[in-house]
Amino acid sequence: MKFLWILCASHLFTAACRVSRGGKPPNFVFFVIDDLGIGDLGCFGNTTMRTPAMDKLAAEGVKLTQHIAAAPLCTPSRAAFLTGRYPIRSGMAGRTILGVFIIAASSGGLPTEEVTFAKLAKQHGYSTALIGKWHLGLNCERNDDLCHHPHSHGFDHFYGIPITHLRDCLPGHGTIFINIFVHLPYGHLWIWVATALVLHALGVIAVSRKAVLAAAFLAVVLLACLLLFVLTFPDLNCFLMRNGEVVEQPYTSENLTQKMTREAVQFLERNAGRPFLLFFSFIQVHTALFASPAFKGRSKHGLYGDAVEEVDWSVGKIIETLDRLKLSDDTLVYVTSDNGPHLEEVSDGEMYGGFSGIYRAGKSTNWEGGIRVPAIARWPGVIPANKQIDEPTSNMDLFPTVVKLVGAATPEDREIDGRDLMPLLLGQVERSEHEFMFHYCNAHLNAVRWHPANSTSIWKMFFFTPNFYPENSTGCFHTHICFCTKEYVTYHDPPLLFDLSKDPSESNPLNPENEPLYKDVLRSIREAVARHSLTLTNVPNQLSLVNVVWNPWLQPCCSSPFQLCRCEKDQM
Repeated sequence: MKFLWILCASHLFTAACRVSRGGKPPNFVFFVIDDLGIGDLGCFGNTTMRTPAMDKLAAEGVKLTQHIAAAPLCTPSRAAFLTGRYPIRSGMAGRTILGVFIIAASSGGLPTEEVTFAKLAKQHGYSTALIGKWHLGLNCERNDDLCHHPHSHGFDHFYGIPITHLRDCLPGHGTIFINIFVHLPYGHLWIWVATALVLHALGVIAVSRKAVLAAAFLAVVLLACLLLFVLTFPDLNCFLMRNGEVVEQPYTSENLTQKMTREAVQFLERNAGRPFLLFFSFIQVHTALFASPAFKGRSKHGLYGDAVEEVDWSVGKIIETLDRLKLSDDTLVYVTSDNGPHLEEVSDGEMYGGFSGIYRAGKSTNWEGGIRVPAIARWPGVIPANKQIDEPTSNMDLFPTVVKLVGAATPEDREIDGRDLMPLLLGQVERSEHEFMFHYCNAHLNAVRWHPANSTSIWKMFFFTPNFYPENSTGCFHTHICFCTKEYVTYHDPPLLFDLSKDPSESNPLNPENEPLYKDVLRSIREAVARHSLTLTNVPNQLSLVNVVWNPWLQPCCSSPFQLCRCEKDQM
């Protein structure tokens, strides 16, 4: 006991004392903004977007300038955030072009065997809530078993959407599914069938009558299925849940952020007398974009800027609530994005994505613009104010950070890839524990980052890169997303190498001819990859074709299917 009091005399151990000296462990409020770019916040250099609430948090806390998402897409990044593990370890990394869940009635999801920080916090007396986007699965065998639901992963309360906000959920914004359909295996089949029929009708080619009938039938069935799916998608997939109940189907996006902010405030008010963990997972600023009437048309950056400024307002309202309840000094607040901005999303000729700053590319790529995300941490009186940390950190680091602060034991039966952030935040250490970071494109190892000990260099080596050609709107821009399979990438032998400490925009690839250390770096990275590979085990692929397709028996429906699954039980 005397030793603990000696530690408490030092400012560096304030956080440890709060837990060990009979005081309460901290509360947690985590904000994850969907598809926000690192260049979208004023505290990260934006001079035209108004983000006063998040800028104030940065001034009162620590800004992390090399905070890396464990994946460049929503589903795997969020799985890594909650579990502290690379998504390939949990099966949340796809092996085909699909890297996320896009259908609510699919059977894949975050396995119940995975341990989230919410689950451990709940076991240690915390009230836990997830407000907003989940995107990690829903049901397994029935439409109400909720095996992948937030309730199964440690969240007492859930108010939000189970998949993601797509343009299909916003009337008049078109569909993503025709584009995805033609890029799936055999997706071009209907195009070839239709072309063959036209050429046959023109007399260019001769086809037997049976073949013509069979081809025509196949083309009609494929197109009818696609049309039916597109027409019914909003009713079947765009719904809002409170806990296990569907309360609005399809939802109206316009006031979603307002409603979710109100829900978060009410959660804080209900739990002001006990430890709590609130994960506010914003639906904005994912496309299709929306903003409430109070924010629409206010920014200098169109609807995207309106959405960012509404998110900032929401963050501010929740911080105001913490202040009003006198909880700010006892709460660790964290703000980040799940991945970079969606630069390839174009609608009616207008680009909808955010800003990556000086960094290359955006969402769905492992270029820095796709995985280097804004991050802020604030804990008044514990974490120093107005501090900047330029060491590599990860969104996986929140898992071990929460585990230690709540006094839980780190699971020893699995690999944990995150590292406790508190020593860096408190200034106890200057170097990150992340020497190597492995960047996956779905389930394919795409790149490796190496921050050698006693070196300022941060090497990043690419084994392949996406066909990303924004200057002529081909490659990723043609498909609206960068895919990982061989037909959409370029392999490099020898691999591309960058030194991010000198070339953060990844503009000048190094090679054995212009970098004397190239061979040594390549050897060290390959040795690290070999060691990393030994820690991987075979797990079921949650994003396999079987696990992502629509299963009618898993379809949530708040009314009779004959009533088109429509309801409005949750109005403001």
